[in-house]
Amino acid sequence: MKKSIRRILITGMSGLIGGIMHRALEGKYELVALNRRPVPGVRCYQADISDLSAIRPAFEGVDVVLHLAAVAHGGAPWEEVLRHNVIGTYYVFEAAREAGVQRVVFASSGAVIMGYEADLPYKKLVEGPDNPLPEEWPLLTHASPFRPHGLYGCSKIWGEALGRYYCDRYGLSVICVRIGAVLPGDKPTAPRHFSVWCSHRDVAQLLEKCLIAPSELRYDIFYAVSNNRRNYRDLTHAREVLGYIPQDSADVFVY
Repeated sequence: MKKSIRRILITGMSGLIGGIMHRALEGKYELVALNRRPVPGVRCYQADISDLSAIRPAFEGVDVVLHLAAVAHGGAPWEEVLRHNVIGTYYVFEAAREAGVQRVVFASSGAVIMGYEADLPYKKLVEGPDNPLPEEWPLLTHASPFRPHGLYGCSKIWGEALGRYYCDRYGLSVICVRIGAVLPGDKPTAPRHFSVWCSHRDVAQLLEKCLIAPSELRYDIFYAVSNNRRNYRDLTHAREVLGYIPQDSADVFVY
């Protein structure tokens, strides 16, 4: 970045990934939370991201924003998706721009390309370890066309496009991370997870690398999954640009 990172604002710190990042980053940086409920031990601005005037104070003096707050399930009704993932994401970018924030790291999702799982060979990959692997499969990259799953996936496409606009129009550095299945127990719990699982350690590694990446990285998109044998999402780009090397694999949980 142009200057050293001191203060990081995390939206949605009380969520699963927010908690992971809180533990991974505390003691290294000054952390600030933007949350609807208090976060113990952290300076917390309690506000709804769909209220621009209410969230503005949280961005003052912030170097980088990690935007995690969202309605994060595919079956969410449109009204919730609109309020939090569409309007709320716009307000986060706008508040960051107004405050002179250097970068926004946007938590996107593998849901933006999850529609490919309806087709071979990806359909076979997500059937789980009890089923044979295809002979070969092309990895989906950050440049692959969108195939979103649900309104949630569509809302994450909006966030990625919004980030591109704010980068081009206002010079804000934006990094989008298409996060895989990060789970409370930190292990796969369904057949599909053996393809798209991302460990707590690996998601923390990748997100931190995005937060502190050089300022020359103006806009980019990366996948966050662990080193799973059945993975179909490209990790080469994250390794070459960020130095991301996943430490974990869903394969150790194969029974």
